[in-house]
Amino acid sequence: MNKMRLFSIGLIALASGAFAQDIEQAKKAIEAEQFEKAKKMLKAAIAAKPDQGKAYLILGNVYLMQKIQDSAVATFKTGITVKTNPNFNYIGLGQVDLDNSNTSGALANFNKALEVARKKDYEELMYIGKAYTHSTNPDYKKALEYLNKAKEIAPTNPQVQLALGDALLGDKNVNEAFSAYRNAADTDPTLLRAKLQLGVLKKGSRAFNEAKADFDNILAANPNYGPAFRELAETYYVWALNDKPKYAEYNKKAIEYYEKYMSMTDYSLDSRMRHADFLVLTKDYKGLEAEASAMQKLDKVNPRILRYLGYSAYQNGNVDAAITALNDFFSKDKAKIIGRDYLYLGLAKTQKSLKTTPGADGKDTHTIEEPLFNAGIADIRKGVEMDPAMANELNDFGKKFFDLKLYKEAAAIYEIATTNPKSRNFLYDNFYLGYALYFSNANKEEGQMDIPALKKADTAFANVIAESPNTQDAYIYKARVNSLIPNDPAAEAEMVKNYEEYVKVVTAKGAAEVAKESNKKKFIEAYNNIGIVYAKTDKVKAKEYFEKVLALDPADETALNTIKLLK
Repeated sequence: MNKMRLFSIGLIALASGAFAQDIEQAKKAIEAEQFEKAKKMLKAAIAAKPDQGKAYLILGNVYLMQKIQDSAVATFKTGITVKTNPNFNYIGLGQVDLDNSNTSGALANFNKALEVARKKDYEELMYIGKAYTHSTNPDYKKALEYLNKAKEIAPTNPQVQLALGDALLGDKNVNEAFSAYRNAADTDPTLLRAKLQLGVLKKGSRAFNEAKADFDNILAANPNYGPAFRELAETYYVWALNDKPKYAEYNKKAIEYYEKYMSMTDYSLDSRMRHADFLVLTKDYKGLEAEASAMQKLDKVNPRILRYLGYSAYQNGNVDAAITALNDFFSKDKAKIIGRDYLYLGLAKTQKSLKTTPGADGKDTHTIEEPLFNAGIADIRKGVEMDPAMANELNDFGKKFFDLKLYKEAAAIYEIATTNPKSRNFLYDNFYLGYALYFSNANKEEGQMDIPALKKADTAFANVIAESPNTQDAYIYKARVNSLIPNDPAAEAEMVKNYEEYVKVVTAKGAAEVAKESNKKKFIEAYNNIGIVYAKTDKVKAKEYFEKVLALDPADETALNTIKLLK
């Protein structure tokens, strides 16, 4: 063999080595969620060696991660035409089919990818498994079918174990997922994402200290590994929710770590969107407004930016901007509207409907623009119907209207809040619903009473009693509600029953509770009203109750005057 031939072979070997190294570096960039950096590296590698099919698959998958499907498809189609390993790109096209809910098309493409695979080839199986796992329409059972076949061929391969962990986790098999991730990390200690996932699972089980230690260890090995900062941020966020005394401290740390994560990314629009989502979770609305405004300058098309602008504008006190941004969002992306979008639009409208007029005496007058308020309530109701968990968030908002003595409006908000029996504020919201409905009727003439509203109030206080039988004021307000319902023997009987229950519950709490001045007044109220009812049918019984009143207050005019009439 001549020297020139040897020289040529050497160059080919060097070129192949350099190409492989570039691909590995690109994979590390993907793992670190530096997608723009990865794309540049992959495009350069392809330009230098355009006949390698796997490179096209990897590049196309980056586009799929960024939800740029058109570019992904174009990349896969080019990859099919190259000389070496073109079949891998059918896997990419298969994932596109899955994303578009075309399962038969996906299977056809996956089968094409496997046509040229040899018995010892596991990568095609692994990538098909990953496609089923990471599709926007995942099928974890199918993923596991292919990944277990890959495992049979390459039982110790760390990438196969990592992919298995992802599929098992998606299938909610946490224990086996943990084992797969641990196997991957033990086999290849440089595989940081496997170690990251171990920490993620510990975070999920609320082992926050252990999760933090895992992420700290990753950063000790690679201080530039961005996902570890993101997971630290999310760990502290969840930790804050579970440790109320340290909520502010941990929430602050969460935001700080997320900022560090962002500094490690390529500040792509996708990463900034994730950042915005995190700012919503941590309620950093000033930061959200700044991020959304910056993104709008970069991309005037993506409707999600309008969502963030709407949320932050509302939370920062600019309801007009919130309504404008969210209405604009609704007009551009109806398919992706979520419950929270309706919630914020409704909150903004109801807040805007509140008109405050300063009085000359220093006392403000509050009125409601009813059509706008009602439109807002309809939006809030729609939002909670879509996401019942948001009922938790209405308590303070309803209290604003209650404190302004806008009882009808407060009741409309609390009525929505009480639609979710699992809400952590269910008892409190029912109490205030009953309160608001009672006070909105308490000063009306008999013929003006809103009887359906009073019935709702009765139900609301019944819900409180069912949840907390020792809440004494629920009994007395349930009695008062029924006292407002005219010409209804059932309501009258319910009134008597609940006054009696009030006395019983307070008495059971002991002499000190009975002796309180507030309870003394309510005892008098209860005995007087019960006595008035008995006066119609049982004068002896009625007299007993009025004497109980006089024992507490010998000068009570209701008791004194009614006893005279009973003689």
